[in-house]
Amino acid sequence: MKKCLIVVDYQKDFVSGSLGFPKAAELDSRIAAKIKDYHAHGDVVLFTIDTHDTEYLESREGRYLPITHCRKGTEGHSLFGQTGREKMDTDICFEKSAFGSDALYEYLKRTPFSHIELVGVVSNICVISNAILAKTAQPETDISVDAACIASNNSSLQEAAIDVMRSLQIDIMNSEAES
Repeated sequence: MKKCLIVVDYQKDFVSGSLGFPKAAELDSRIAAKIKDYHAHGDVVLFTIDTHDTEYLESREGRYLPITHCRKGTEGHSLFGQTGREKMDTDICFEKSAFGSDALYEYLKRTPFSHIELVGVVSNICVISNAILAKTAQPETDISVDAACIASNNSSLQEAAIDVMRSLQIDIMNSEAES
């Protein structure tokens, strides 16, 4: 059975754009190396793509986070850097307008894996949301998050997210890198 890597929202607006932050940029080469490794072993690589339209600021999320980002068709919507260059045409992208991807959840419900690993941004919002969906879709599958390949613009919230994921029996790898 194959393994699966889920790259969460590693898009230009979260790295160098309207919601970008320095720790996000530091992940690029590490995430790209993981993608390359999964491809080399014939495993599956999936991407979640935060996707908004011109009505974003009127949405519930937009009222709480009134910063336009990841608008479909803009440069900020595209994958960032080396990570984006490692994406293959055979990789599946799940556009999502909420923190967690319902389409990813449905895919995972019908596609069993021996292991699912998550990386990306933002750890305390979209990474944790999609990790919980993966755990819900495949409760008997080993689910892990590589702390060296996730980031938040708030280190306290990142630590809290890691603690919550750990309490949900999601394995945290490289936890010494979580600061």
